[in-house]
Amino acid sequence: MTTILKTSPFTLAVCAEMVFRALPVLDRLKRITELGFQAEIWDWTKHDIKAIAKSGARFSSMTGYVTGTLADEEGADELLRTARLTIPVARELNCPRLNLHGTGLDGQGLPVVKSEIVTGAMWLKAVDTLKRIADLGEEEGVTFVLENLNAAVDHPKTPFAKAADTIALVAAVNRPSLKLNLDLYHAQIGEGNLIELCRTALPHIGEIQVADVPGRNEPGTGEINYPAIALALNEMGYRGTIGMEAWPSGDDELALSRFRDAFSL
Repeated sequence: MTTILKTSPFTLAVCAEMVFRALPVLDRLKRITELGFQAEIWDWTKHDIKAIAKSGARFSSMTGYVTGTLADEEGADELLRTARLTIPVARELNCPRLNLHGTGLDGQGLPVVKSEIVTGAMWLKAVDTLKRIADLGEEEGVTFVLENLNAAVDHPKTPFAKAADTIALVAAVNRPSLKLNLDLYHAQIGEGNLIELCRTALPHIGEIQVADVPGRNEPGTGEINYPAIALALNEMGYRGTIGMEAWPSGDDELALSRFRDAFSL
């Protein structure tokens, strides 16, 4: 009997903020790397950048700003200021993608500027801000990615949270230096219909992030059929990065194995 070994057509990455949490971050990065994954981090100001740059980890993405918002003048200026500060850090880590959100998030993932409604003026300002971000990306040779979130469970009252919103904003800017970070965990909660969502978003995707629903645990623990999504993405010709931004449901290495299995064909 011949055993067929599956491999992934995608680059697989793991968020170091969410796995091996009993270990210091350098040890987390070591384990992620030893297991064959790239790594992702959030707020770079919380890390010893010189140390993690020497860790041997290959970084896929990181938060691309420290503070700031999309839809008001002062917040936009702050977003650009802290995005500019982030770029040299990304270079030191050789990290290709800088992640953005609809507004700054606090330590609990809640929006710094809460929005009951998103007005037309806010949409226009967000597009203007993202055009400035795209200018910065082109000037500095980096790619910013705009992540969708969910407002029902994790990020209530966050503006521009839905994938439909982030797709519309990125499409309106339509520049290579601004792409989507399409988070399928958030999209399942907010919208569903994930395979067709991937198809719609495909021209704009810079990265895809995953976790299962409910619980935000690794693929295979909830309702999302990630093997079917993996097949569909492969058929669409997607060959980019898929990052696991999930809390392990139990053993960390088992969670990473389940993630790899879900995206191996």
